[in-house]
Amino acid sequence: MNQTHIHLLITHLPIIGSILGAFVLIHGIWTKSNTTLIAAYNILIISAIGAGIAYATGEGAEETVEHLQGISKNVIEEHAESALISLIGLIVMGIVSMIGFFVTLRSSSLSRPIALIALAASLVGFGLIARTGYLGGQISHTEIGTNALPPVKEGNGKDND
Repeated sequence: MNQTHIHLLITHLPIIGSILGAFVLIHGIWTKSNTTLIAAYNILIISAIGAGIAYATGEGAEETVEHLQGISKNVIEEHAESALISLIGLIVMGIVSMIGFFVTLRSSSLSRPIALIALAASLVGFGLIARTGYLGGQISHTEIGTNALPPVKEGNGKDND
């Protein structure tokens, strides 16, 4: 297994984890359950770590595909720039989640405000990382891009108009 394999496997973790963590966090805020808040913070922290791993393996993945026919260097660069912004956003989300984790363990009066800040950070983080994932998908999944080839017409190849 090389960096490209790790990159492709791990990239889904921060996407799914940030939105899943947000939903669990919403449930914890709604039910006023510290146990649920702690579970949400754990999901968000793991998602932030996953974003770090995805970013760290991105360069190796780029080296694997950048010379393949049909791969756009511009799309790779746009994905890499978006990945850095996403990484920063998810690091902030992870830090806020760590603070929330410890504040919630102490049953502080700051639990709810920190949970709301973590919720905002997770939603922003999800937006950033979802865009990055979309751009990454365009690197080798041209069917999701705007430059997709037109569909192939079925039939005998003759025009019957």
